[in-house]
Amino acid sequence: MRGKILDFLIRYIFLILIALPNLAIFYYIFTPLTIYPVYYLLDIFFNASLIGNIIKISCTPITIIDSCIAGAAYYLLLILNLSTPNIKTMQRIKMILISFASLLILNILRIFLLSALSLSHSVWFDLTHKLFWYILSIVIVIGIWFAQVKYYKIKEIPFYSDLKDLYSHTKHKETKTKKIKRKSSSKSKTKKK
Repeated sequence: MRGKILDFLIRYIFLILIALPNLAIFYYIFTPLTIYPVYYLLDIFFNASLIGNIIKISCTPITIIDSCIAGAAYYLLLILNLSTPNIKTMQRIKMILISFASLLILNILRIFLLSALSLSHSVWFDLTHKLFWYILSIVIVIGIWFAQVKYYKIKEIPFYSDLKDLYSHTKHKETKTKKIKRKSSSKSKTKKK
């Protein structure tokens, strides 16, 4: 049981530590991994130029801000993964890498699609942008997680399975402590006789 508790502590401490600098590590890693492919895709169709995080096409700037990078979505995938017990380390790493790569590809395609809609002055841009922002981003993250759960045959539930294990461990300890107390009190009674 000590191994399970140590695993639990490592997973949750890692989640807390990675969130402390305001998810900066996700933006540091995924900003260039998002901006450059979007720029290259747009350049194929629209003759784009890139200055920092701004992709310029003709006179129209497309600014890729932190919200576009979706650092919180990557963190949510990490939370779902690390808050699920009983996954072997190599499988966990593989799952994290695949989920991050899936989200990155879908996010690049999302930004490209929205940019193309904006550049073509489509009446659907605002609706599509809001739809992606408020609904589809969550659906994509949950969809990636459920696909991994199904593919890797994960039986545990994030957070719940950990809490259930901890609860059963404390109950087991309480029961064991009560048995020891009963044995010691019955031994002391037999000695008195």
